[in-house]
Amino acid sequence: ADPSSSKYSPASQIDARNVGSLEVAWRWTTPDGGVETEALAGGLKGTPIVANGMMYAVSSLNLVSAIDPATGEGKWTYDPKAYELHRPTHGGLNQRGIEYWSDGEKERILLVTSTQQLHSINARTGEPDPAFGENGVVDMRDDIATPEQIHLTGQNSPAIVCADTVMMGMTIQDFSMPLGMPAGHMRGYDVHTGEKKWVFHTVPQEGEPGVETWLEESWRFSGNTNVWSWMSCDDELGIVYLPLGTPTSDYYGGHRPGDNLYAESLVALDARTGEHLWHFQGVHHGIWDYDFPAAPNLIDLEIDGEVVPVIAQVSKQAFTYVFNRRTGEPLWPIEERPVEPSRVPGEILALTQPFPTKPPPFDRQGVTKDDLIDLTPELHEEALALFEKGYGGPLFTPLIEEGADGKQGTLQLPGPAGGANWGGAAVDPETGILYVPSQ
Repeated sequence: ADPSSSKYSPASQIDARNVGSLEVAWRWTTPDGGVETEALAGGLKGTPIVANGMMYAVSSLNLVSAIDPATGEGKWTYDPKAYELHRPTHGGLNQRGIEYWSDGEKERILLVTSTQQLHSINARTGEPDPAFGENGVVDMRDDIATPEQIHLTGQNSPAIVCADTVMMGMTIQDFSMPLGMPAGHMRGYDVHTGEKKWVFHTVPQEGEPGVETWLEESWRFSGNTNVWSWMSCDDELGIVYLPLGTPTSDYYGGHRPGDNLYAESLVALDARTGEHLWHFQGVHHGIWDYDFPAAPNLIDLEIDGEVVPVIAQVSKQAFTYVFNRRTGEPLWPIEERPVEPSRVPGEILALTQPFPTKPPPFDRQGVTKDDLIDLTPELHEEALALFEKGYGGPLFTPLIEEGADGKQGTLQLPGPAGGANWGGAAVDPETGILYVPSQ
């Protein structure tokens, strides 16, 4: 709904009294069917947006269309021809959204293709902006990875414009364990010209703050640590907030000892310069694929008579971390609590992990015998037998090598898909209530 990711609508024409009488007014079909290609397309995930009386939608093959929201009539379609380039990782071509930007005169749709091209499209005509990049396009492939690595990357979340700077994350293959994967460094581009303004290293490089958390110089060959989901922006402050993912690899980190900043962290940057302002790491030396999966929600709350600018970040492990978004100071204490050490040779886990004291977790955490089904004695005995095949325990129970002590693996709850996932949460600014879908 807005750069602060409130996902709130003040619309009131449709409510509980009349929603049952809704009827289909029109249907619109994406133009993908008219494209001759053998490229693999993923599911239709793109959420349409409405701006200045027009609806804009993006298809799995990355085609952008303008649609009259009253009639469903298509006005124009822009084809970036991403399907003619390399096959991106993570399910091929698909898109979750696009960005709209206007300075009051110009209107632009910003598209980051699955194959790492940034397009600026005239929102009124569907033509590329000739003042942006090369005929409306900035090709980022050579800047992101080597030609041998580019197929390991992709993109399916929208860019964000903050303080006249357009920024985007990326997807990176993350289920295998090779060293030398590309890192998800963040880049900022001038929204008017496409000129690159800055780079922020999500895996700190030599001499940079945080590099000391990658022991044995593991920063030299560690990758991922990317923003694969959505971001949020405080337009007034000019701050962009990055929910960052797990480093290489999701389930093993023996080759990257240390806490591994800025992996699995919420990072606040000055959008104009890329300067690091503050950060919070939700998981030290992650091995559970507990990356931050969603855009944080920004909201102003009245606390003790004072309006406080707040940021709330939901997580896969069903926590909500809440901070003053100017300073990064937690609203309520976040405690470092002891957790179990690793059972995997060569893996050195952090001795503690952060636990918010408020608000409470929004879903179950950990698996014990007390959680097993007991509708009948027979079902309970069957559940116990299954439970004994794996290690159960609280949140952050360490993973094991398959077969260790006769166990098949670790029972993890929430799992790698959450808790919260890329759908994120919504916040009602009138009530201050946060709504979180969780699995």
